[in-house]
Amino acid sequence: MSFYASGPSSLRDSIAARVNEAAKDARRSLELCRLIEFPKISGSYLANLTFIETARHVPFEVRRIFYVYDLAPGEARSAHAHKTLQEVVICLSGGLDVHLDDSYSKHSVRLHRPWLGLYIPPLIWISLGNFDPGTVYMGIVSDYYDESDYYRDYLEFWQAVRANA
Repeated sequence: MSFYASGPSSLRDSIAARVNEAAKDARRSLELCRLIEFPKISGSYLANLTFIETARHVPFEVRRIFYVYDLAPGEARSAHAHKTLQEVVICLSGGLDVHLDDSYSKHSVRLHRPWLGLYIPPLIWISLGNFDPGTVYMGIVSDYYDESDYYRDYLEFWQAVRANA
């Protein structure tokens, strides 16, 4: 299974087509997770710049951005799924593992480059761990915070996904 998508021009259309196709078969939703490569501009001042534009680089309209820092190495966090929200996770500094589970299969992705983001569609159980010291990660999401959009209990998530299959 390939987790890499490049080129912003067709990213939104490509992921939208896959979402529609996978909606017919919930057992394939993990296949929708993709690494997205954002533009990286190398400057002459020993620095790099990466930018992200809604509708060009992420397959949804951005409603919220958050970032997490001061993470304890060896700890895990998140352990939830969203009912409708879409998300892109980007490790800005350090590194972390993202564990993905659609109730049928599991996959892990190591994020450690700030120009790569991991697209996560709805109904994917995610947990984050194996944080390098000094890790900072950012979430770009498709909607405002709403606790009712979360599955925080794995069994409830599993039953919901299987009931809709």
